[in-house]
Amino acid sequence: MTLNNRRLAAGATLIAALAAGVVPATDAHAAPAAPAAPAAPRATTPAPDMEGVVAALNAAMAQGAPGAMARFTGPEGAQARTVGVRDRDSGAAMDIRARFRIGSVSKTFSSVVLLQLVQEGRLELDAPVNRYLPGLLPDDRITVRHLLTHRSGLADYTDAMFEHTVPGFEAVRNRVFSYQELVDLSLSEPRTTEPGVSYQYSNTNFVVVGMLIERITGEPVAKEYQRRIIKPLGLRHTSYVHPDVHIAGLHVRGYLHPDEAGEPLVDSTEQTVSWAQSAGAVISSPADLNTFMTALMRGRLLSPKLLEAMTTVTPTDTTNTRFYGLGLRRYDLSCGTRVYGHTGTVQGYYTYAFATRDGRRSLSAMANTSNKGSANTALGGTLEAAFCGKKPAATASASARPGPSVPPAEVDLPERR
Repeated sequence: MTLNNRRLAAGATLIAALAAGVVPATDAHAAPAAPAAPAAPRATTPAPDMEGVVAALNAAMAQGAPGAMARFTGPEGAQARTVGVRDRDSGAAMDIRARFRIGSVSKTFSSVVLLQLVQEGRLELDAPVNRYLPGLLPDDRITVRHLLTHRSGLADYTDAMFEHTVPGFEAVRNRVFSYQELVDLSLSEPRTTEPGVSYQYSNTNFVVVGMLIERITGEPVAKEYQRRIIKPLGLRHTSYVHPDVHIAGLHVRGYLHPDEAGEPLVDSTEQTVSWAQSAGAVISSPADLNTFMTALMRGRLLSPKLLEAMTTVTPTDTTNTRFYGLGLRRYDLSCGTRVYGHTGTVQGYYTYAFATRDGRRSLSAMANTSNKGSANTALGGTLEAAFCGKKPAATASASARPGPSVPPAEVDLPERR
């Protein structure tokens, strides 16, 4: 047998032995082989604590919401919970299939449309807004990116509009504004900061985003939402119906808290939402919001580059747990999980719609009240329960004792109570 043939035969014998699980004999005097490193433990995703979700929904009711609901999706499927009523007059129970006004979650819809236009090369993020809307703003330094990150310094016209909650709402309930009228309301107020300097939440920014969308596409924002998001994702219960005051089909009625404690709730369901438009007039359902946030995080709506830009965030407060990107919030939860999405406030409704960055888990939650910040904060507890799971008994009992608590809900509209 030649040398090459001997080597081939020896190699074949070794391979066969290894395949059979036999360890070849070794020199008794050779140094022992180092033990194999233990396999790294797999990171486990906590199961959602649906009892905790219900507790958060009940807490929102205890703070004045007639009802509340939440829907969680994950690798094991969808789980939904409801409490209370969707209609105080009829007593109809809250229904997870029902539509409602999602308020500022609409800003994420508007951002996606605008970023798709960036993707198509039809505008630039760091270009002045006045390049596309000549003469609209008094400062050429305000860029498209400043709008999406709430760093334009444009005053929020809703601060004055809703200084008195119920009278302010009734004054605009059936009114139809033009975009320009809303921008003019903002420009009549002092600017809050120099462009790009700091985060100052303002609905004016996303009114201007709506103007950009319509100027660049030549189409109403309703048509662009439909063509670019609603139809491709099959969102059968999502719509933008401005200025129609009605919510079609099965829906939740919304109830507004007056500024004065003890005064009766105001049914605020029927309204044009013309005071918000592209900043907050979308109607949706829990399932559709889950689908939208999941699809966004999985890259179905934007290129990797623009999704990375959208999820690049800066702090919005001093807790170092809350951040803002391009029309998108990031919350860092107690278990280390980061979730992306948006909060929503419109008269009569609070909404949370968030998903993990990989899109594998999502939560949408709604309480049918507003102008009651404690109800909004309580509803936000659904995020911890859904994404972090059940807390150990010691942690849970410690959190029940007096001490630091979850920061109050972020404000999308003025809160007077």
